[in-house]
Amino acid sequence: MKTAHAMMLVGLLVSWMATCHAYAHDKSAFHASKPLFLPKLQEHKPTKEKALAQEENFGYQLLGKRKWISLPFQLQANLIVIRLKINNSDTLNFILDTGVSSLIVTDPNCLKNQQLKPVRKVKIAGTGEGNDIEASIVLNNTIRLGNMEGYRQNLVVLSEDKIHLSEFVGSPIHGIIGQDIFSRFVVTIDFATREIILYSPEYYRYKKSKGERFPITIEDGKPYLSALEVVDGDKAEPIKVILDTGAGHALSLENNDKGRIQLPSKMINAQLGRGLSGIINGKIGRVKQLRIGKYTLENLVASFPDSNSYKSAGYVKAFNRHGNIGCEFLRRFKITFNYRESYIVLKTSRKRLKEPFEHNMAGLELMAKGNDFRDYRIDRIEDNSPAQDAGLQEGDKVLFINNTASKDISITDIYKMLQKGEGKSINFVVSRNGQLIVTTLKLRRVI
Repeated sequence: MKTAHAMMLVGLLVSWMATCHAYAHDKSAFHASKPLFLPKLQEHKPTKEKALAQEENFGYQLLGKRKWISLPFQLQANLIVIRLKINNSDTLNFILDTGVSSLIVTDPNCLKNQQLKPVRKVKIAGTGEGNDIEASIVLNNTIRLGNMEGYRQNLVVLSEDKIHLSEFVGSPIHGIIGQDIFSRFVVTIDFATREIILYSPEYYRYKKSKGERFPITIEDGKPYLSALEVVDGDKAEPIKVILDTGAGHALSLENNDKGRIQLPSKMINAQLGRGLSGIINGKIGRVKQLRIGKYTLENLVASFPDSNSYKSAGYVKAFNRHGNIGCEFLRRFKITFNYRESYIVLKTSRKRLKEPFEHNMAGLELMAKGNDFRDYRIDRIEDNSPAQDAGLQEGDKVLFINNTASKDISITDIYKMLQKGEGKSINFVVSRNGQLIVTTLKLRRVI
C-alpha cells in the first residue's frame, strides 16, 4: 500500500509503499545530545498521606478498580490508531507502537493551547538519510485513554512536524505511544474486531484456547521473537525479529549476516518509507515461506532497507537481530503481548492465514493534503510502471478514481484497490496545471 510495505515508523514514519506502507523504523536510534536524564525538581517534603497519594497516582492505571478494559482502534495504512487526551487537550490520534520508548508528540500544534513548560531540548536520530530533528522534554502530564489514565507522564514533543504522518496515513495523526502501555499491561490486539484489551497482569491467565504461545525477550524495552524461520525448500533459517506494531509491512530484513538467508531471486528498487531522519530506500522481494510454530505464511512481500538508512547500524548487530515483522503480518492474527511473563499468544483462522500478500500494482504513491486529508496528490511514480504508462505525473491532483470522488474514499481504500486484481483497469481523473486529464491504467504485478 503505498505499495503495501513499509510504514517504518522509526522512531517513526510512514510510507505505504512497498507492500503495506512500511513504517520504516528504528526507534533504537533515539538519542539526546546529552544523556536523557530528567532533572530532579525541588519540592517540599510531603506528608505521609500526600506521599501515598502521589505514589498511587503515578504511571498507567485502570480506573474504578477494573481488571481489564476494551478500547476500539482504527487500522489506517496498516497502522494501529488509538484515541487519547493529553491533560485537557482535544481527542488526539496516536499510533500504537511497540518499538517507541517514549510518548512522542509529532504534531506540536495539537498542544499549542496548553501551557507546557519544556525542561530540556534533545535531538532525535531516526532511520532515513537526512538530519536529526529537535524535540523538547515536558514533565508531569496526564494521559487519558478510555478507562485508563497515565499520571505524571513525560512527553517528547517535536519542535515542528517534519514527519507529516497525517499525509501518509490520510487522517490526522498527532503522535506515537507504545512501550509504557505494553510494559504495564497484558495487551491483546484483535485485528478482526478492531479491539484492544488491556488486562492487569495479575488477572490474566493463559489458556490453550487463546492460541499458541511463543517466548519473547524484552531488550531495550522492545519485544524480540526468535521463533520465526525463513523457509526455502528443505532449508529453514531461524531469525530474530522485533514485533513491531509501528510498522505496516509484513517483514523487513535488515541484517543478513554471512548471507545465511537466501535473498529473493527477483527484487526491485523501492522507496520503503520515511523515518524521523528522512527517506528510507531499499529493495523489495518475495520470501517463499515464513514459519512460526504450526503456522506457515507463504509468498510474503519483504523489504530490504539500504544500510545507509540506519544511523544506528551497530544497534542492529548488538542485539543480533535480523529485522522486524509489522502489521501486514500481525493483522492475520489475534495477538497477545505479555511482557511481564515474556511471551506472546497467536490465534488465527485458515482463511486469514491464506490471505495473499500483495504489492502496489500501479507504481504510484500518494500524499494526502487539505484539512480533511482527502486532497490526494501523486507524490511518486515508479519508472516503467502502469502509472507511468498511463501518463500520470508527479504532482497530479487526483479528482476521481473509478468514478468515485477522491473526497469519498480513504487513502487506505485506494491502496487496497491498487493491490487487487492483476490486469484490472483503474480509471483516473486528475488535474494538472488547470487541465483535466482522464486516463486508465492496468494493474501489473512486478514481483
